Amino acid sequence: MLDNSQSNIQYRNIAGALLFLTGMLAFLGIITAETLYPGYSTAQNMISDLGATEPPNSIIMQPSSTIFGATMAVSGLLIIASAYCIQRAFGDRAVTVSLGLFGAGVLGVGIFNGSYGDIHGIFALLAFVAGGVAAIASYRIERAPISYFSVVLGGIALLDLLLYYFMGEASPFAALGPGGLERWIAYPILLWVTGFGGYLMGSSQS
Repeated sequence: MLDNSQSNIQYRNIAGALLFLTGMLAFLGIITAETLYPGYSTAQNMISDLGATEPPNSIIMQPSSTIFGATMAVSGLLIIASAYCIQRAFGDRAVTVSLGLFGAGVLGVGIFNGSYGDIHGIFALLAFVAGGVAAIASYRIERAPISYFSVVLGGIALLDLLLYYFMGEASPFAALGPGGLERWIAYPILLWVTGFGGYLMGSSQS
């Protein structure tokens, strides 16, 4: 039977592996769906267009839609599972609640593609906000310098999101196009997920 210290290390290691796997899966799944989508533009197309464009007259392009939907659904489940493990290892609700909400948002994006309109939008917004908050909150259970990178990456995602909602096309990120702007929200969070996963696995060996 494992004592508390050994159990915490085990949960930390599992959480790290799940998050690192999430980062790899999400990046490779998005890239694969993009390459199989004719005429797709990372500047003009939103990431969620890979699943389906917004209504009315939503466009669903296969196999990109299935690849993207499955990638997001599995990623969401992995994040939720990692939140459980982190709670068992650290008992920090600020991290686990925000991480769990992030996972729920990603899962919702996978289940309800862009053709679901507002429902999809709510889950996407939840994923972006909770993901950015989780990245910043993770400094509570990290050591420097990864804690600094986590705050910066989460801050970039939330800053981009806030500037877009308050400034619209006047946002400095808008120069990248709607797709580029969204990627400056999503990709910093995915970079944090991957880095945080690697950190947890590494720290479990020390």
